[in-house]
Amino acid sequence: MLGAWLAVFGVAGWASSQLADLLTNRFTLPGTDTRRAEVLLEDHFGQKSTGSFTIVVETRGNSRALVPQVRVAAERAAAELPTSRLVAVTSLTHNVITAQIVSELAPADSKGHTDDMREAIGAISGATVYVTGQAAIEHDLDPVFGDDLLKGELIAIPIALLILVLTFGTLAFLVPFVFALVTIPTTLGIVWVFANFMELSTYLQNLVSLIGLGIAIDYSLLVVYRFREELRRGLSRDEAIVRTMQTSGRAVVFSGTAVAIGLAMLLFMPLPFMRGFGIGGLFIPAVSVLAAVTFLPAVLSLVGQRLDRARLMPQSWLARRDDHERGFWARLARFIMRYPKLVAATTAGFLILLALPLLTLQLGPGANEGIPRDLEAIQGYDVLTRAVGAGAVAPTNIVVDTGRERGAESPLVAAAVADLERGLSSDPQVALVSFDVTPQHVDPTGRYLNIEVIGKSDYGKPESLEFVSRLRGDIIPAAGFPEGVDVYAGGGPPGGKDFLDLTYSWFPWLLAAVLVATFFLLMRAFRSIVLPLKAILLNLLSIGAAYGLLVVVFKWGAGEPAGLIAYDQVEGWIPVFLFAMLFGLSMDYEVFLVSRMREEWDQGATNEEAVVLGLTKTGRLVTAAGLIMFAAFMGFVAGSIVGLQQFGFGLAAAILIDVTVVRALLVPSAMKLFGKWNWWMPAGLARIARVEPSPLGEHQPALQPRGH
Repeated sequence: MLGAWLAVFGVAGWASSQLADLLTNRFTLPGTDTRRAEVLLEDHFGQKSTGSFTIVVETRGNSRALVPQVRVAAERAAAELPTSRLVAVTSLTHNVITAQIVSELAPADSKGHTDDMREAIGAISGATVYVTGQAAIEHDLDPVFGDDLLKGELIAIPIALLILVLTFGTLAFLVPFVFALVTIPTTLGIVWVFANFMELSTYLQNLVSLIGLGIAIDYSLLVVYRFREELRRGLSRDEAIVRTMQTSGRAVVFSGTAVAIGLAMLLFMPLPFMRGFGIGGLFIPAVSVLAAVTFLPAVLSLVGQRLDRARLMPQSWLARRDDHERGFWARLARFIMRYPKLVAATTAGFLILLALPLLTLQLGPGANEGIPRDLEAIQGYDVLTRAVGAGAVAPTNIVVDTGRERGAESPLVAAAVADLERGLSSDPQVALVSFDVTPQHVDPTGRYLNIEVIGKSDYGKPESLEFVSRLRGDIIPAAGFPEGVDVYAGGGPPGGKDFLDLTYSWFPWLLAAVLVATFFLLMRAFRSIVLPLKAILLNLLSIGAAYGLLVVVFKWGAGEPAGLIAYDQVEGWIPVFLFAMLFGLSMDYEVFLVSRMREEWDQGATNEEAVVLGLTKTGRLVTAAGLIMFAAFMGFVAGSIVGLQQFGFGLAAAILIDVTVVRALLVPSAMKLFGKWNWWMPAGLARIARVEPSPLGEHQPALQPRGH
């Protein structure tokens, strides 16, 4: 078995090393007006609205005198960008000049030429020169992302190591890292196959590594601890491994399937970049489950006992910690059994209170605010914002297809364009409307027109999104374009609105599908209909609490004293990714905990005994695994970009709530209150799930010894 995994690792390791060259940061919105406008701009004007560069020159004298010099410098810069051309050099104000360079490249491709363009421009006497635009901003942010991720790893890895050492107490703490060393490259090798046929995001590698490490820790903890327990009961090595896989191995299979269901939801999102994350989200738990039931038993067979004998902590301390009668978890479980109503009401009320701010959650597509202001591209953006408006870097492009029989010179079209310009100029959000009979605005055939609109607010702000609604719903229809003329609004603000509309038109339906699929999976795993409903409800409650905390910490500014950036919007991709990741990971912990309770019930324990023993034997493992993931996710919070801070904080907060409040307190108290209803499985549903029915009130112990 180890030989087979070694062969897989060798092939997958080679494939994963080739993966980076196939990944991209391209972002498309299929089927939207934004995408239609983008295609027309690329095909007929040779430009992408988000792949252009803006050279911003801030002078200390009269800007008009420097226009010729700026034009020459801009032409040198344009020569460094393939498929590009200089389309305009404009004196915006008495001290600000801009030069617009467009190309056919997407930001993911054009940003790599930013440094060459800056070098080609050189210095301009008496002025400060900035190269900005969406591609330049992405270029300048890449090293910030890298530094933030490195900083996060430097924080998370030592904490994870410390928790693992404290949890295992022996050299067995190395098992999760060996497990991750096998599963992560194998998954990336599978992703490499798909990357040859699909557009997959650069950040997919980070997702696979993060989730892969978390799952490796979860499954290794559960399997190794059960192996230890069976050895202490007097079983031989091989018998202990078989018994471990019959119990913890079964829990791992159901847990991994639950994780895969949650993350595979992304496969069905209408956005290509999200579908790419669904590929990784589907295969990392699948590979991990396969490794858990094949690779881990082989490792335990060969070195499990030897690693466990190499203690890193005193034996007396380990023995006290494993005491199921007098340890912390046993005392906590007995306390909960004495006061289940108090614990359940307090914890449920606390979670509902945390979730209430969710009602004021405001989603946005992202923005150029909330990122470091010392980057050159951002400094140029700020100069443009002061001179014209924050929308100058990502303007709205209104593309008009006049039809085969008309053109820009058609009187009806010209009148409609004039009305459109007047309507735009009177809108409170519009800072500048740019349109004239030049190659930038009219294609060589005269059929297609490109009207550029610079907004006063950044492309992702609520004011810009409201402008898009007015533009499409009122301003364009009021212009009175003749029948047969098609008008598409694309670019920055329309792209942001289309992203949110497209994402959240699908998300509720996919969420419902995940809940239904998870219910049937857990119904089979727990052989109950009450426990799956409880698990789903509590998962939703903990995720809702995390969403609510995002509002409190970022929108309301409660996190500012801790260095978190206050921002009134949560980026639109974050709730989707939070749900996909958290639902799976939270269900991981639920399966570990409740599967052990179910096992104790099947072996003859009463409901209360089963709950106490299940919490006592798995509480520490679930909490340790959750704290490691909490440390890993908090690494994102140490960064300097608001989107990553929001993502990391949401993940960390939800995991911390889940393994402390939900799994340690609310689950056992609820199960005490439900009593025998926990284990009810009607005969009809049992036939569908292909498990033994559990009639209410009947409790027939299994033949295996209870072992406690």
